[in-house]
Amino acid sequence: MSVSHTAPSTATAVQSSEHASNGPAFKHPLDPLTPDEIVAVSHSVRRYVAEKTEVKAVRFITSYLLPPPKKAVLAYLGIPLQSGEKPEPATEIVRKAEVDFVDAVTGDAYNTILSLNGPEWVVDSLEKLPEGVQPQISVEELLLCEEIIRADEKVKQLAAEVGVKPEQLHADGWAIGHDPRFPTRQRIQQALLFARWSRHENLYAHPLDFVPVVDSVARKVIHIDFPPTYKPKAEKSLFECAGVATVDITAPTTAPPPLDSDPLEASGRKRVPPPKESYDFLPDLLAQKEGFKFRDDLKPLHVVQPEGVSFKVDGHVLEWQKWKMHVAFHHREGIALSTITYNDDGNIRPIFYRLSLSEMVVPYASPDHPHPRKHAFDVGEYGMGTMANELTLGCDCLGQIHYLPGAYVAHDGSAVIVKNVICIHEEDAGLLWKHTDFRVGGRAQAVRSRRLVIQQICTLANYEYIFNYMFYQDGNIELEVRLTGILQVYVQGQDEPNSPFGTTLAPGINAHYHQHIFSVRVDPMVDGLQNSVVETDVLPLPNAPLGSPANHSGNAFITRSTPIARAEDGARDYDYATDRRWSIVNPKTVHPSSKRNAAYTIMGKGATAPLMALDGSIVAKRAPFARKPLWVVKDVEGPKGGRMWPSGKYVPQTRDTPADALPNWAKGDDNLLDEDLLVYITMGITHIPRPEDWPVMPVEHLRLLFRPTNFFTVNPSMDVAGANDSKSCPAFPAATDAATGGATCAH
Repeated sequence: MSVSHTAPSTATAVQSSEHASNGPAFKHPLDPLTPDEIVAVSHSVRRYVAEKTEVKAVRFITSYLLPPPKKAVLAYLGIPLQSGEKPEPATEIVRKAEVDFVDAVTGDAYNTILSLNGPEWVVDSLEKLPEGVQPQISVEELLLCEEIIRADEKVKQLAAEVGVKPEQLHADGWAIGHDPRFPTRQRIQQALLFARWSRHENLYAHPLDFVPVVDSVARKVIHIDFPPTYKPKAEKSLFECAGVATVDITAPTTAPPPLDSDPLEASGRKRVPPPKESYDFLPDLLAQKEGFKFRDDLKPLHVVQPEGVSFKVDGHVLEWQKWKMHVAFHHREGIALSTITYNDDGNIRPIFYRLSLSEMVVPYASPDHPHPRKHAFDVGEYGMGTMANELTLGCDCLGQIHYLPGAYVAHDGSAVIVKNVICIHEEDAGLLWKHTDFRVGGRAQAVRSRRLVIQQICTLANYEYIFNYMFYQDGNIELEVRLTGILQVYVQGQDEPNSPFGTTLAPGINAHYHQHIFSVRVDPMVDGLQNSVVETDVLPLPNAPLGSPANHSGNAFITRSTPIARAEDGARDYDYATDRRWSIVNPKTVHPSSKRNAAYTIMGKGATAPLMALDGSIVAKRAPFARKPLWVVKDVEGPKGGRMWPSGKYVPQTRDTPADALPNWAKGDDNLLDEDLLVYITMGITHIPRPEDWPVMPVEHLRLLFRPTNFFTVNPSMDVAGANDSKSCPAFPAATDAATGGATCAH
């Protein structure tokens, strides 16, 4: 899960800090730690550890802002707790940082909290984490995985047996997922191996047939696994009882073999060499392929804004049209949007306190060991922020772009700076609304939609995720996730039958079925912090059959809304039969006409995907959020902030549902009406790979929409000017003029 820009040898790093004692501690209370602050925090932690503990060497893993309490932030910004009321009096805000680090000698993990006191960061607390609790895997550890396997004699021998030289070996470091054969206190990864015949060739075209397990503290290979292969069904298939009876595997079971057994012998198969055929994606390598030719019939298409952009940026504060928000880089979530408000004709109305991607899991379908270990938590195990790309003008983002940088901590305490990590720009979004009076002499009005896009792209080893947070002129907020990159593949023998759990993409290359399941954390403040969530079903008129006096024609249907009142009812299921939807409402704000509460409705039925792993499975235990499409819980703020992480704060190597995870918040009789709530929305896709996804997958889209409902008096975009683009012109002027008389927009 690593990306080249984050390698400490090539990334921009800040090694020292210069703090001005007479300047303000922050420009905005939610501004992320600056590179200088990260270095200063590291210095304070290192000094404290040297003076107060027996730790001899510190390996920094994370260093980030510990945000102030919500009410203090809102008071500082002048945002009232309820629309129409006065803001709370401002209180003192102390800037705090939270750090996770590992003892580089013993592997023990620690968490520490610091406060900024004048120009100095002071350690408030230092806590040794329980044995087996592991902070996220760092970029440097992922890169280290490849170094370790290349230096291991057994790995080199096994690679040589299938025709791969040591310098051709490459490894994607992955979290171990779950493997109870290893002690929990070891900080370990599994290395998915590939060969690469030349410098920039697509290494995923050449998967190897064994999987080393690496201890990143001891820096050594501690075990090697061999997955079984598939064979035609003999007398009785392992999968026959499941109705998958055409094939079997060479191992007697899908369970992991004992560590003291011979792993190749336990797999019951012979070695499988990697495929030799190249499947490249870089243009210079593609051009060398016989018969290949790039398309040459595309004319340039430019995004031009001759008068500049319509948004304003002051540090991390972004304003566009009537929207205002704080945009921050977070090492774990990537983009974090906070204090989102809308100026409704002079009335500043809060909508969300915070909006972010809080977790995701990618479980794979193949049951034979060690493939079930592949269920990556790309947020909790690696961090979307640390995996984020440096975006490129005119390539990743088109038009007039504003970029924000990000920074996270390196093992040595320096700050790794990712330039251009967040892209902000405007896009045309088609028609916003239109109506034509069809009568003779009637007039028409067309208004085009403009949207503001806040974008980030993250590379998780083979896969890319594109996150677009989009704001519209009609009050809609949309999160769009685009998936692309290269499928995670495994080698398939020359005469091996196709796996029932994957797709053969090309000779010798199999891609397992898998899912991408995201948890979106919504910290709502719709017209204020005290909100409720209402579940609405659309139903045929109950107890009124066809021909009845109440429903003679049988066409009647109604909506039935039920508030989610208690924590024990906070985990919700989707119901396609009733077109179920949920709304975040403010019980104190009532629409003058509909007499219903102001709300933002969650529209995401096209993004729902049920978790395919069985209840009680390790994936279901470790990723409990994936079992329900929506969760409503009460937020509880403590010294380390509010409830954040649906699979727990520390995800690597968990073996069950942590105590600080979503299902444990959705228990008991906590009141959920008119409270400070959190809403976790599960969205996902089940990916059945196809040859058209190879060698690089075209983008696939997931969309989640938040739509104002009874929030505005009327359509809030009535004040957007009509469409009248003077740069638009006929594609074929002569033919168009002859056919239409050169018709143009009526505005």
